[in-house]
Amino acid sequence: MFQIRIHGRGGQGVVTAAEMLSIAAFAEDRHAQAIPSFGSERMGAPVVAYVRIDEDPIELTEPVLRPDLLIIQDPTLFHAVDVFNGLADDGFLLINTARRLPELRIDDALARLPDHHVYTVAATELALRHLGRPTPNTALLGAFTALSDVLHLESVITAINDKFSGDIAHNNVIVARAAHDAAQAG
Repeated sequence: MFQIRIHGRGGQGVVTAAEMLSIAAFAEDRHAQAIPSFGSERMGAPVVAYVRIDEDPIELTEPVLRPDLLIIQDPTLFHAVDVFNGLADDGFLLINTARRLPELRIDDALARLPDHHVYTVAATELALRHLGRPTPNTALLGAFTALSDVLHLESVITAINDKFSGDIAHNNVIVARAAHDAAQAG
């Protein structure tokens, strides 16, 4: 079973990202589960969502405590919430940032992860350019598909088209592809 925990803030599409990951897994005939977890539901408040993907039916319903992958949609959470809690020493980290890793001041967390297990993508910038709004979720999903063999980009595109329609879907597909390409190149 592959387990993902997504951290972000209200309004960044954290819950929608989890839903789209599960839709993408279903498109690949896999079992999936998306579980949102949030408090006050106000714009900007910390939000967490959990995703599980497996070949077999998933019976767990609790939060993901030992994620294989952390997706950080808002790096300001590094110093506000313990986002690294439970991340395995061989886990993966995908961060929405245009900054260099040393600028994030998360050296202790990075030191325990193997080389090539930490990735960054300027997801907010891509979203602003193509969507006109700072919602990094589909960019990060596109980048995720470039970094792992858990899901394929075409399945994420299917999920985007299932969740959105018209220009919104089209532009989110462009964002996901751009992030996928950037992650492969980086």
